[in-house]
Amino acid sequence: MDILLDFLANVPWWAWILIFLLFVAIRDIFFQKAHTISHNFPIVGHLRYWLESIGPEMRQYFVANNREELPFNRIERGWIYASAKKENNYEGFGTDRDIYSHQHIFIKNAMIGYQMRSNHPNIENPYFLPCAKVIGAHNKRKKPYRPASVINISAMSFGSLSAAAVDAMNHGVKKCHAYHNTGEGGLSPYHKQGGDVIFHFGTGYFGVRSREGNFSIEKMKILVDENPCIKAIEIKLSQGAKPGKGGVLPGAKITPEIANIRGVEVGKDVLSPATHKAFSSIPELLELIEAIAQETGLPVGIKAAIGKMEQWNELADLMKKTGKGPDFITVDGGEGGTGAAPPSFADHVSLPWVYGFASVYKTFKDRNLTDRIVFIGSGKLGFPAKAAMAFAMGVDCINVAREAMMSIGCIQAQVCHTNRCPTGVATQSKWLQNGINVPLKSDRLAQYFKTFRKEFIEITHAAGYEHPSQFTMNDIQVNVDDDYLSSDLETVYRYKKTAVPFSSMQELYDCEYLGGKTALEKTS
Repeated sequence: MDILLDFLANVPWWAWILIFLLFVAIRDIFFQKAHTISHNFPIVGHLRYWLESIGPEMRQYFVANNREELPFNRIERGWIYASAKKENNYEGFGTDRDIYSHQHIFIKNAMIGYQMRSNHPNIENPYFLPCAKVIGAHNKRKKPYRPASVINISAMSFGSLSAAAVDAMNHGVKKCHAYHNTGEGGLSPYHKQGGDVIFHFGTGYFGVRSREGNFSIEKMKILVDENPCIKAIEIKLSQGAKPGKGGVLPGAKITPEIANIRGVEVGKDVLSPATHKAFSSIPELLELIEAIAQETGLPVGIKAAIGKMEQWNELADLMKKTGKGPDFITVDGGEGGTGAAPPSFADHVSLPWVYGFASVYKTFKDRNLTDRIVFIGSGKLGFPAKAAMAFAMGVDCINVAREAMMSIGCIQAQVCHTNRCPTGVATQSKWLQNGINVPLKSDRLAQYFKTFRKEFIEITHAAGYEHPSQFTMNDIQVNVDDDYLSSDLETVYRYKKTAVPFSSMQELYDCEYLGGKTALEKTS
């Protein structure tokens, strides 16, 4: 034995490397049959798979130009990162964007912009920008709610996101007075850090699920009673990543904690049904909305990606007839989001946000119903210029998902569905989550939202308005095509936005239903 140990101790380090490579080569040639490249080119074939695995990072950092990478290009990501860190987010030497490209947005500035009086709320707090409408006011819900921020966190579940990410986001929305949508994974302890919460459920009914897997209104009532942070309830009909297909959470991401919150099994893939069990028709959906609102006292809304309009027309007709209906409608874009989805769904099923929202808004405007609904837009709208376009089309608030993830460190590695997110944002790996400094990242999310609102207010003032709700479709112009070069939104989408009742920012500041009051301050 001593002779063997002496021999091994005298083997040089480079010989160990050669021995290791020899074993890899033997394994590649004689044992593994799954990969042709590594079989035909032992050892060096592995380099190909490694380079492929880091392809998105290589392209976005070294290959793609500033405006080329998708879903978010380098300029967009850079603006979010700089805004979140309170760094210089300006550009020098003019824009490098092709301003004549299809759908480029132009915001028409006024000759003389809006001028704030000396005691205006935005002089004391340049970030103050609440929703102009009160959710649930028209339907006289017991607990109406005015979001204190026009930009908020979209539906992203604990399970899809890590505990540290959800924790940082909820602390962040508390600091900037926004709300935090739970996503369909249920209300976790990490959603209860002081921020306003919108409880969202889908076909899996996680958090309000009976033993049989059905919706339980009794559990919903208990959940709301025990958690005053919940300000409204959202029913997911479909989502932009995969409309018509249930949610997917890989078994690798399901820890005992997630299983307990959701009421599912550890380590087993969770495949939510494609459709709801609690209703199967528009009248039944309306009944469910009213039942939940009656039992909880909270505003109730729906979220959907948009395709066919027949059932939307039916919903609008029924709302007109009965005087009842959802308090808010969240329109999701077919661009997809954080959810895992087959490419055929993510690429082709449902309309992009701008087309889908225009169709839905027109449906309710034609029946004079837009004043009783708060419209929420969700689909890559986390930039002031895009938000201005959305508000001009009729949006009252926007939700952001991937933009919020980037503000706390996401690098667009596009591995959200693999449990190997390198930044710890979309993984259940404790080691990777340790990279998230919750206090620091919560500050960065809050600062991104504050910077967004401040620039949005400045754009609004440049257009001559006090609040973005005052934007009209004639205030935004877009490029269309070579034959019909450019026109305002009203001409392009063939409807006229309903004027939103708005008196002053001071009135919004004094509103008794304003959200975020536990932390609302007049200073930044």
